[in-house]
Amino acid sequence: MKFYTVYKDPRPIRLCDATRQFAYESLELHTYGLEAMKTPAVTMDHIEGFSEMTPLEQERHILREIAEKTPVPLRYGERLCGGARLGLAIHHVIPATFAGNVVFPSVSHLTIDFSMILNEGLNGIRKRTEASLEVHKDTDREAFLLNCLAALDAYEHWHGRYVDALEHYIQAVDADGALPACPAFETTLKNLRRVPLEPPTNFHEAVQALWMTFAFVRLMGNWPGIGRLDVLLGKYLKKDLADGTLTLEEAREILAHFFIKGCEWVRGGDQGSGDAQHYQNIVLGGVDEVGRDVTNEVTYLILDILEELPIGDFPTTIRVSKTTDEKLLRRVAEVMRHGGGVLAIYNEDLVLEALTKYGYPLSEARKFANDGCWEVQIPGKTNFAYCPFDGLGILQHATLKDYAHDVDFPDFDSLLAAYMSDLREQVLAITRSRLGVFRKMDTENRIFEWHPTVPCTAVSLFEGGCIEKGLSYHEGGPVYHVFSPHIGGLADTVNSLYAIKKLVFDDGRLSFKDFMAVLRENWEGYEPLRQYTLNKLTYYGNDNPECDAISASVLSGFADFCAENDGVSPYKFPAGVSTFGRQLEWAPHRLAAPHGRKQGEVLAANASPTPGTDREGVTAMIRSYCRADLRKMVTGAALDCKLLPSSVSGEDGITALVSIMRGFVTEGGFFLQPDVADAQILRDAQEHPENYQTLSVRVSGWNARFVTLCKEWQDMVIGQNEGAGK
Repeated sequence: MKFYTVYKDPRPIRLCDATRQFAYESLELHTYGLEAMKTPAVTMDHIEGFSEMTPLEQERHILREIAEKTPVPLRYGERLCGGARLGLAIHHVIPATFAGNVVFPSVSHLTIDFSMILNEGLNGIRKRTEASLEVHKDTDREAFLLNCLAALDAYEHWHGRYVDALEHYIQAVDADGALPACPAFETTLKNLRRVPLEPPTNFHEAVQALWMTFAFVRLMGNWPGIGRLDVLLGKYLKKDLADGTLTLEEAREILAHFFIKGCEWVRGGDQGSGDAQHYQNIVLGGVDEVGRDVTNEVTYLILDILEELPIGDFPTTIRVSKTTDEKLLRRVAEVMRHGGGVLAIYNEDLVLEALTKYGYPLSEARKFANDGCWEVQIPGKTNFAYCPFDGLGILQHATLKDYAHDVDFPDFDSLLAAYMSDLREQVLAITRSRLGVFRKMDTENRIFEWHPTVPCTAVSLFEGGCIEKGLSYHEGGPVYHVFSPHIGGLADTVNSLYAIKKLVFDDGRLSFKDFMAVLRENWEGYEPLRQYTLNKLTYYGNDNPECDAISASVLSGFADFCAENDGVSPYKFPAGVSTFGRQLEWAPHRLAAPHGRKQGEVLAANASPTPGTDREGVTAMIRSYCRADLRKMVTGAALDCKLLPSSVSGEDGITALVSIMRGFVTEGGFFLQPDVADAQILRDAQEHPENYQTLSVRVSGWNARFVTLCKEWQDMVIGQNEGAGK
């Protein structure tokens, strides 16, 4: 079998042939994802009176039907059991229909608290739920807690069906040898007789409990992040290694099956924004709540697996600080150079400063992971949502009034002030809109009641605060409530303002009104001026302090606007910067841009430079990005870094990548998304997708197998790698 890599050296081989075959079947042949689609959902049509039930009553029936009727296939030789085997779950809905329609949407953009299943087991969670039910009996919170018990019942029933299937298989082997003996099944059965009902006692049990919980929550249609996998599993492996009951090689095989099973929704074909966008992100390294480095054997095993198997379904971010060990950085660089964009970097020092400055206790801040994408949150305790908007659209349509004849400004400061005023109005409209989720608000006494919303009990079980309060994830249960406005088109906005500043106010090449006329004409008839604007001005991403100062000013003001409604309700409104590919949907609504771009062009991603404008290399790009006070971007600001395979080859390439990571931390970056890709290879993959089934690229907070992107997305990724609009 062959897995595609953009790096000239082959991927190392550490895993056994059987494990690699499982990966091949999932990634190249799409075996498991295609099988899942054969059973899309359970139907509720046979449930009498279903349409007259309350949403929680409906969910109670859905939980039972899914647990009873989901296929529970066994794969010979698999070292873990469990799977989200209903196809509609892949589409971000609870996989249950009534009268041909989906009943409920599901939840994503969160990382649940997987430590619950490891520390308490289902039995411990049940005890907490029963205790809370006693407290809230005969109140309006009783119904939710009854659904929590129903969800636990569903989990246990689904788990029991796997136990039965394993027992039947092993009995058939013993009876007449009709099936081949499978020692892996015997071990799995032994594990499942303990976990997830009780806390695990060893590494294999812990991985099984973690995987099965992840699979159950996904089976109910949700897309949770994994979070700090080395923190969750490290102590179990350390104990097993010390006891001599497990070797690193054996542990690697077990953990590899976790990653391979996480690709069970791979279907191939055209999937729009890719077939790996399920928010199952992982965070590695960094410190624990008391400041101790958490890097352990699991950290390195995960890097081994990601290096050997081209799995893009688990985007993995390394928490890097000024004190990160050189050994870890080199290992990250070795994996990163194979391409696929699977590894990203948090600057732990800056993120912790941002979170504590914003008001999180240091011990809580040190637990940070992400929302299953890259926005920072406290995992297992945060109800998170974000609201993106196009910053360039505000400049064009609000501040410059679609380049109307009567718009004019006497100087650049007046223009910038007008834009910031319009930006503030946009932000305040977003933050105030969130207050509509409350049916009762008593701000003086801090009493808030959420409107009832769609049930989400499977997620709520593993979100701290929900069971104790008797409130779901959507209705006030979690500890923290975050709604983050995200500005997009940052570089395009900054470059547009800078171009106006230079062409009109500094150099006097034309008047403001004349420039508006040029833009109304989409630059037609003004090609020499457009080429000058494109090629002679030094834009964001090139270490130009004058241009970068505009970016810093815009982001600082934006963060201040976001904070204006903090404290009005339980919600916090931290700032962030992202596009997540929305530059595609924004493009048709954009006019000609002052920095030389024509109407409708697909432009900058996240906090990255406009394609084709960054000409001074990675270091200059990082310096431009870091001139803003990124501590104020509390949920994150992603910088995409595109690298050619030739630039990361050999020992010099590893050294260069380590230097980039060190420099990013030193300069004060927040979140770095490096990707090693070659536009020529990507174009060939467009023409011959059969040769590139595992070619992965970084899209934003997720990776995508390139050939599963639609052509529009593929063209955008290619443009980001080779520059556009020159």
